[in-house]
Amino acid sequence: MANPLRVLMTADAAGGVWTYALDLASGLRERGVTTILAALGPPVSDAQRAAAEAVAGVRLIETGLPLDWTAESRTQIVDAGRAIAALAAELGCDLVHLNSPALAAEARFPCPVIAVCHSCVATWWAAVRGGRLPDDFAWRTDLVRAGYKAADMLLAPTAAFARTTAEAYSLSKLPRAIHNGRAARPAPAAADRATEPFILTAGRLWDEGKNVATLDRVAAHLPSPVLAAGPTAGPNGAAIAIRHAKALGHVPTAALDALFAARPVFVSPALYEPFGLAVLEAAQAACPLVLSDITTFRELWDGAALFVAPRAEDSALGVLERLLADPEERNRLGRAAQERAARYTVTAMVDRVEKAYRDVLARKRTKLMTAA
Repeated sequence: MANPLRVLMTADAAGGVWTYALDLASGLRERGVTTILAALGPPVSDAQRAAAEAVAGVRLIETGLPLDWTAESRTQIVDAGRAIAALAAELGCDLVHLNSPALAAEARFPCPVIAVCHSCVATWWAAVRGGRLPDDFAWRTDLVRAGYKAADMLLAPTAAFARTTAEAYSLSKLPRAIHNGRAARPAPAAADRATEPFILTAGRLWDEGKNVATLDRVAAHLPSPVLAAGPTAGPNGAAIAIRHAKALGHVPTAALDALFAARPVFVSPALYEPFGLAVLEAAQAACPLVLSDITTFRELWDGAALFVAPRAEDSALGVLERLLADPEERNRLGRAAQERAARYTVTAMVDRVEKAYRDVLARKRTKLMTAA
């Protein structure tokens, strides 16, 4: 960009948005963009704080404000949005990047706003439960809809989720699809391939949309161990009891890298997954992938993974049994996944997000010139 930019970006410590925000901020820094991260929701952990501080030029502000999906009232979200707008004005920001679009619902921002459709309760409910939204979700959805309308541009992590979002909210224009990216981490120095195959899943296990309960039931009939990395209780009160797989709880990055380096069969039986960073990390480590047959996974991994209907336990059991017994097929799928993962880089993500910033700012300049 011609002139250095100052961007206020919201993030939360509860899931993949934190990783997305840090990767993006780091890449943008190399383009001369200064990013201020405003953390909302659950407290930032020491490890997360250290990771943010390790990104040169990135400033972290822990706001203590609620997330749209954990807030107890409409007022809390509206007030949080106004607080973020005031922060943008105080810091003299050129652009606001909202990873929680509901914050834009009733706030007046001093600069253009880009909102990212990472997920929302309306599309989650449609994929996981179906039917009429409960009242607690309805008012949150109204705020998200208002935030989408107020934003100057919408982004989504996949074209499939852009379509899902546009349909759910009757948007006149599709959000711009920009695939998430991750920098492939080197395998641990002492990493060894597992002598016996095993299965791994990772993420927010408590989230019903991840459908870990299905894999847990399948685990009871598999000849190899199934490991589940991630929290089993969420900040919204949701929880899962893992009965047949081995629940590992929170796994630090280095330990998770060691698990990936053993090249287990990585399984995501998700009912709802707008992108899936854990799948990408597993693929970068050449883990063979078995994924639920949903539109986002087909967009990203078709031809580089095996697919199973998300609730088809018998089919999942058969696919996993055959794969566990076939090391050559596991190796082939692992290579295919790693090759596909090379498309989803931080550089590619930053290139397209930077262009989105440039487009929005150019549009603002055009409007100002026209008004003059």
